[in-house]
Amino acid sequence: MPLKSLCAVLLSVLLGGCATLDVPRGPSQAIPAAKSSFGRSIEQQAAPYQGRSGFRLLPNSGEAFRARAELIRNAHTSLDLQYYIVHDGLSTRMLVDELLKAADRGVRVRILLDDTASDGLDELLATLAAHPNVQIRLFNPLQLGRSTGVTRAMGRLFNLSRQHRRMHNKLWLADNSVAIVGGRNLGDEYFDAQPDLNFTDIDLLSVGPVAEQLGHSFDQYWNSALSQPIGDFVSSRLSRRELSKARKELEASLSQAQRRNPALYEQLASYETNPQLAVWRKELIWAWNQALWDAPSKVLAKGEPDPHLLLTTQLAPDLAGVGQELILISAYFVPGETGLVYLTGRSDAGVDVRLLTNSLEATDVPAVHGGYAPYRKALLEHGVKLYELRRQPGSTGGSGPHLFKTSLSSDSSLHSKAMIFDQQKSFIGSFNFDPRSGLWNTEVGVLVDSPELAAQARKLALQGMSPALSYQPVLEDGNIVWQTEDNGQLHTLKREPGNWWRQLNAWFSKRVGLEKML
Repeated sequence: MPLKSLCAVLLSVLLGGCATLDVPRGPSQAIPAAKSSFGRSIEQQAAPYQGRSGFRLLPNSGEAFRARAELIRNAHTSLDLQYYIVHDGLSTRMLVDELLKAADRGVRVRILLDDTASDGLDELLATLAAHPNVQIRLFNPLQLGRSTGVTRAMGRLFNLSRQHRRMHNKLWLADNSVAIVGGRNLGDEYFDAQPDLNFTDIDLLSVGPVAEQLGHSFDQYWNSALSQPIGDFVSSRLSRRELSKARKELEASLSQAQRRNPALYEQLASYETNPQLAVWRKELIWAWNQALWDAPSKVLAKGEPDPHLLLTTQLAPDLAGVGQELILISAYFVPGETGLVYLTGRSDAGVDVRLLTNSLEATDVPAVHGGYAPYRKALLEHGVKLYELRRQPGSTGGSGPHLFKTSLSSDSSLHSKAMIFDQQKSFIGSFNFDPRSGLWNTEVGVLVDSPELAAQARKLALQGMSPALSYQPVLEDGNIVWQTEDNGQLHTLKREPGNWWRQLNAWFSKRVGLEKML
């Protein structure tokens, strides 16, 4: 084939999946809470607290799923969802089914997904968006080569400086009055519904004025030029007939799942017969707060972004002001030189600094461990206490204790992100203490000024730091060893736990200098 013709064919392949529709992309705003009876009931509940918001931790995966499903059922006017990853599975299909039923009764559903989460799913997402009350947009979408896995990879390589910057936010918002923020994406592995892996995580149910703040954050992303309607990436507008067909297939798949695994189905579907939202509303902790998020334009920076765009800049006064105790929970921890100086400086100043992260044997991304490991010795030399969560066995892997006291059916890995300042304030959201969260990805979270909520989060952290659940790296004759407990007996490991493949991944990451990409 002549070179000119070959180039034309390659270009046509790369352009496969690009916009062929003139889809309206007008701005839209969060619908005020007062427009719905559910929202008004929240406003009435919050009124006596004079601007404070209500909070309840959701560390249990079952409660985290139930909360999302119940918020769909309670919503009257709007549901706004913003996620980094959405994986197919029973839990996701059940939530999609509830979302479509909410749309049927007139609820406006806006779904904003990071584009990497939607690889190969354009037609499916467009099918859902065929519902007149469902709108779906993709953030920072790939413009070239969406049609196949190979061309998507090539398209990302052509614009790597932007394509490695992602929207990592996780937000679930009902009637602009109740929100969920935290570490969980959508997928069975986040709700104890996957047979081989589940993530231990923390979400925060947030009620009242804070939800309106988070609604502003959603609108800022939704109306950004970086967010494009899914219709821009399909070759033809999908009809209601195709949506009807897809819904029948969805119903059939749910019925089949109920027959094949009735115990799991009933576990997830318990929100239908035993709703808990009314109970949780009585358990709320009311406190002053601040919703924090990165500006979406953060991903457009040529180098490191302007500090004014960053969540970390907003959090800086509390990081700098901690005077007695700092507890960090970060599934992926790579402090970098800036973080190292900060943490060792706080410890040198007398602050009790403790960190809970994944061990090499437990992490789902060994390469990140390769970015963390070189900092351990310096942190320990300055008195920072490190705890590395052990691989948590599922029901088929052992009967040992589990983090956050959940009854897991499969192996568990830490995915939580939280900070606790002086047992007074706590920050919970999507932010990991690593360069990727700080510089490249966008994040969202809530800072709550409440000793009661901080005590609850601290209790969870200390539970994870216990010798039965974690390895504690310490220095012994200038070398790192790992202290832990088995069968009630403390013992010390001279070699880092983790198989050869994980060791190789961590070593390779360190050798090739991937730290800033982690």
